Amino acid sequence: MATSYSQKGAYTRRICDELLTKVMCIPETLGVIRPLVDAVVEGEGAGEAEAVPPVFLAAGVVGGAGEEAKLLYIASKAQPSRCYKAGSISAHSSQRKRYILPYIAFHPSILMKSTHRNWESMGGGGEEGGAPLLAAWSWEGCPGCAMERRKESCAGRIPYTELFFVGLTTLASSLPITCLFPFMYFMVRDFHIAKTEEDIGSYAGFLASSYMVGRACSAIFWGIVADRIGRKPVIAFSILSVVIFNTLFGLCTEYWMAIATRLVLGSLNGLLAPIKAYAIEVCQAEHQALGLSVVNTAWGFGLVIGPALGGYLAQPAEKYPQTFSKDSVFGRFPYLLPSLGVSLFAAIVLISCIWLPETIHKHGIREKGIQIVKSLASEEAYWDSPRKKSLLQNWPWMSTMVPYCLFGLHDTAYSEILSLWAVSDRKYGGLSFSSEDIGEVLAVAGASLLVYQLFIYRWVHKFLGPVISARVGSALSILIVSTYPFMTYLSGAKLSLALYSAAMMRGIVAITASTGVCLLQNSAVRQEQRGTANGVSTTAMSFFKAVAPVGAGILFSWAQKHQDSAFFPGDQVVFLALNLVQILGLIFTFEPFLVLPVVEECS
Repeated sequence: MATSYSQKGAYTRRICDELLTKVMCIPETLGVIRPLVDAVVEGEGAGEAEAVPPVFLAAGVVGGAGEEAKLLYIASKAQPSRCYKAGSISAHSSQRKRYILPYIAFHPSILMKSTHRNWESMGGGGEEGGAPLLAAWSWEGCPGCAMERRKESCAGRIPYTELFFVGLTTLASSLPITCLFPFMYFMVRDFHIAKTEEDIGSYAGFLASSYMVGRACSAIFWGIVADRIGRKPVIAFSILSVVIFNTLFGLCTEYWMAIATRLVLGSLNGLLAPIKAYAIEVCQAEHQALGLSVVNTAWGFGLVIGPALGGYLAQPAEKYPQTFSKDSVFGRFPYLLPSLGVSLFAAIVLISCIWLPETIHKHGIREKGIQIVKSLASEEAYWDSPRKKSLLQNWPWMSTMVPYCLFGLHDTAYSEILSLWAVSDRKYGGLSFSSEDIGEVLAVAGASLLVYQLFIYRWVHKFLGPVISARVGSALSILIVSTYPFMTYLSGAKLSLALYSAAMMRGIVAITASTGVCLLQNSAVRQEQRGTANGVSTTAMSFFKAVAPVGAGILFSWAQKHQDSAFFPGDQVVFLALNLVQILGLIFTFEPFLVLPVVEECS
């Protein structure tokens, strides 16, 4: 039986009273909103039979510049005549579904608009739904609210200053991960722990993976800490750990010492989880893709430039004898200079963290609102919201974990194999490069990556979106990596052109794929879970990245011993294994493996 309009009106008044008096807790708005509700419910001036039940859009910002628009459908199965926008989120009702999302009280900056046709005559703002009834209201002394006010005052401008700091801190954290790759082969050799030359790759793999093992053990902890005390303290402490333990790594004279310092550095450097959340929280909704791409750009840039620095600065007494003597500290510790260079850069970034604004909210309105709305939820059976569930029940977020981890596994294995393959002898299927040669290749690849992310990626994201860009980037990466084994037949200018081009293109498509997946991850959770969510995903990815160097090192050692295989030469097996991992990651970007949040399009 159809619900009468008077019944709808009574229900509307009751729910609005609950929200206004208990949830919003802003007394000065009651005199403004209640007459409006009464006018709409009674159908004043509606005329004819078009008494459209009120549908309120509450676009409260959950510390993320409107990415979580809250839809409050008051009337039973109402069908508004138009669509209205809150930030970049389009909102409308459906004849099939009706939601009252329990996030109305998560943040006090609440805008309320009505779809009633006479909204404009009642003080609204015209065709697009009217002006807010209440300006954003925030807590004094709350850094999260201060950031919200700053974003509102920017009027849609890109926060270049904040993103610059995000890029610097991310770069300082990522440089130590791969700066050892060009000289890792020679470092393990100098430790005299490998019995044969073919065994060096296996020991190098364990050394490279020790950092990721440490990070895997602590990433969730740092994510929780970032959600509890703030992003800034975790970021600053992580950079401090780089300054100390990366310097100690350059002073190592034994294999176990190198393993231990890398393990501790990975455990204490918990920056990746909070910096992703931070990059989104300093941006308005329309710039969040750019914010996350800055993180991935700086991270990818560091993973590429790190080996370049290591290649140029390692063993300086041998490469630059006119500047560094063998009796100097850099002659006695041939791998100190690249480590010290990274640590000095991290020290400068650590000082700049003083001016880094905090973004997390430090007041209790969320908890109060949650309890109130839970009590309302018990009265209506049709309340629903996938975002109120725990992370393990958040299937859109969970489904991104597999491609995220597989892409991370592939990237780490690729970085190590490229360095080992390039410096190995041609009789083993390598290129016989020096550490300086591979450093030049990676430096050019890093520069191209920076240009791409700053000037091109935003248009790729706008045109393709996160899902398609992840698929396209992954597919192109497979094609590019397939060309590497055939470069051993080239030399001179042809080899340089092929290798430089492949390294640049592969870096670009890899960062495109990983950024798309990261955007899907962070858009699937709300702010108070974002640090923990990134911590969990970082832990999972770190386990894969810990396995990657070990597996890549063992596979590379096996390949060198089977280079003369009649069926499949060893170097081709190495790159085939890389592509199999990437193919698996590509498969998991398609349904039913990837679950996307339900988003209803405006008709």
